[in-house]
Amino acid sequence: MKNALLTSALAVTFLLSACGPNNDTSTAAAGTSGGASSCASRAYDNIGGPIALTDHTGSRVTQDTYKGRETLVYFGFTNCPDVCPFTLSVVGSAMDQLPEGVEKPRTLLISVDPEQDTPEALAQYVESNGFPEDLIGLTGTPEEIKSAADAFMTSYKKIETPDSSLGYTMDHLSILYLMDKDWKLKTFFTSEATPDEVAGCIAELSSNS
Repeated sequence: MKNALLTSALAVTFLLSACGPNNDTSTAAAGTSGGASSCASRAYDNIGGPIALTDHTGSRVTQDTYKGRETLVYFGFTNCPDVCPFTLSVVGSAMDQLPEGVEKPRTLLISVDPEQDTPEALAQYVESNGFPEDLIGLTGTPEEIKSAADAFMTSYKKIETPDSSLGYTMDHLSILYLMDKDWKLKTFFTSEATPDEVAGCIAELSSNS
């Protein structure tokens, strides 16, 4: 039953959260905005899994590297024109709004564009103003990125854009995953979530744990 609910919820949610040149995420279906009211009901055992990647300092990491503290996971890329920086700015604002006594989750940006997003490029990007102060950039081989994306039931695709400087962009789903201290999914947020909603949900789940 839980898997059936997962399939139907994510089918709508993910469609609303795609990042690409022709996507419009300005309107969300009822119940999929990522608000705090339903955040406790979005914990699914089959979302989230092992990762084996390289962080922006050049160190090899796995999911075990990040156990012991809650972690927000986001799949995006440094040349993403709007949705990625907007989402990371939402996270930065949400962290500033967390009540005293609630530990701030760390934030991971897993690049879906390893061709451009070297550790050096990610190291510069994670220092952007407005992003979470402890944002960590992760990259890897195409196979490693695909494996991580599959573990989180997310997807991405290279889109040719001949008139752009790079000649392509990456169409990807824009989902923010909150993993608990054991790397199990606690909830997720779509690109519609506001800083208030993200902070409120994290605080709510923290008080219930």
